[in-house]
Amino acid sequence: MPTSALPLTYPRVLSIAGSDSGGGAGIQADLKTMSALGCYGMTAITALTAQNTCGVRSIHGVPPQMLRDQIDAVVEDIGVDAVKIGMLHAPEIVRVVAEAIQRHALPNVVFDPVMVATSGAVLIDSSAVDVLVRELVPRATLITPNLDEAALLVKRALHTESDMEAAATELLAMGANAVLVKGGHLQGEVVSDLLALASGERVWMRDARIHTPNTHGTGCTLSSAIASYLALGQDLVQAVQSARVYIRGALKAGAQVSTGKGGGPLNHGFAPQAMVLQPL
Repeated sequence: MPTSALPLTYPRVLSIAGSDSGGGAGIQADLKTMSALGCYGMTAITALTAQNTCGVRSIHGVPPQMLRDQIDAVVEDIGVDAVKIGMLHAPEIVRVVAEAIQRHALPNVVFDPVMVATSGAVLIDSSAVDVLVRELVPRATLITPNLDEAALLVKRALHTESDMEAAATELLAMGANAVLVKGGHLQGEVVSDLLALASGERVWMRDARIHTPNTHGTGCTLSSAIASYLALGQDLVQAVQSARVYIRGALKAGAQVSTGKGGGPLNHGFAPQAMVLQPL
């Protein structure tokens, strides 16, 4: 039977993001997450980074046409059920991705606005931020900024849950369809995340903090997990809740593991799922 006539396929998730040579974040973390959740992961690399658990040494951007060709090649042949977007370092790269979402009518787009690495390294050109808000945020199903990224987008510091809610409302007013503001950088023994929907619904999710130095790639992993669960057919609230369960399991499983001399990665493969088969 020809391949095109096969009645089954896998849940297909495309990651448009930067490469992490240390394997803990970026494209590498995305693929590990997608595989662990039973999805078929694909990539369109926006930039190469030379980094490890101690930090980022250098960044080399991929030419815009090469990024466009990667996205088109994957979408036109294999197809896409969900998209995770990560590091977009320059305005022209943001525009390529925004145009691709519109051109291909890409579904279930989860945008993690990666601007600052866990190590503190800045990963985005300042001129790209306005383009990002104007052209990409309104095209995403969900944006998932952490506290620092949300603060950069709304141009003020965020210190409390009330600040998080105000920032989420402001991001929705900028055109976002839904916002997950991650509160892991707040002080205290409880980690609070806020999912804010354009409908006005607000969903607070709170859990005890997991103490570990191994948090490199948590944002990449969470956004990839949300995209994976959307590809598996869950609605947005379910997908966010399921992804939080997965990432907490990965954090706990990797909490005591030594990988490198700095902040290590999560244990993405702590409970791998078989590849899911679904009708074409």
